[in-house]
Amino acid sequence: MTDVPRLNGVIRLWEQGKPAWSCFASADKRTAMELSTAPLDSLVFEGEHSPWSYTDLADAMQYLLNRSQIAKNGLAPQVTPLARIPVNGMEMDQHFAKQALDRGCYGIVFPHVNTVEEAYNAVAVMRYSRPKTAPLYEPIGRRGDGPASAVRYWGVTQPEYYERADVWPLNPKGEILVIVQIEDTVGIQNLPDMLKKVPGIGVILIGQGDLSQELGYPRQYDHPVVQEHKKRIVDICKEHKVAVGYPHADTNNVEQLMKEGYTFIMAGPTRSYAGLEKGRKLAGRG
Repeated sequence: MTDVPRLNGVIRLWEQGKPAWSCFASADKRTAMELSTAPLDSLVFEGEHSPWSYTDLADAMQYLLNRSQIAKNGLAPQVTPLARIPVNGMEMDQHFAKQALDRGCYGIVFPHVNTVEEAYNAVAVMRYSRPKTAPLYEPIGRRGDGPASAVRYWGVTQPEYYERADVWPLNPKGEILVIVQIEDTVGIQNLPDMLKKVPGIGVILIGQGDLSQELGYPRQYDHPVVQEHKKRIVDICKEHKVAVGYPHADTNNVEQLMKEGYTFIMAGPTRSYAGLEKGRKLAGRG
């Protein structure tokens, strides 16, 4: 995209060949305000393991905006808001993603996606319906039409929103990321077929907490068995040229994560921004 400024900061960095930094965050005003100036490119408002409230999400997104940043850099927030929804992939739910997108989120994390059908549903619920003769018809759009709040948050006209509110990289003009979380061995087994048969997946995020539980080594992220399964995910993503994310970065592992090919790197539960700042320097971003 060269004609209009990119709104989604994560996609902007990837188009420049750089990794993006993120973290999970509570959907509350104070947290959003504090993180609006953190060394982050995005944050994921947490709804899987925290109470989910559309009102709190909408308020937090407003407090993520910073007037001085807007005056200096334009419409897009410095920290791109994403959200992880409560439902697992197998539940095939749609309304959580729809509501978050209608608030203006630039991407959704879908937990525990294990099959091609579940991956297809994740992409489909992020897209508006279109005629069968339209380009990029598949996956068929299942998102309901009600974008007024999102239009206002993005700062664009409604026609511009419709043009840009599609999934990237399937649609090069798209500003929305489908983030599929792989955290089960059956998901790893089916991942090649997901990436082969379902266009529109923007990121595969490793869910190593649940994965390590299933493998019998709870939260032992450096255990050889856990490492082996994580490497398999990375290798599959590289083969299919899909970005891969890691949820627990710190100063000890961020350099290795970058070498291994992770391009969506999240601060760990203690929010080690020192690790992200180290990663930014290694990526030449100061």
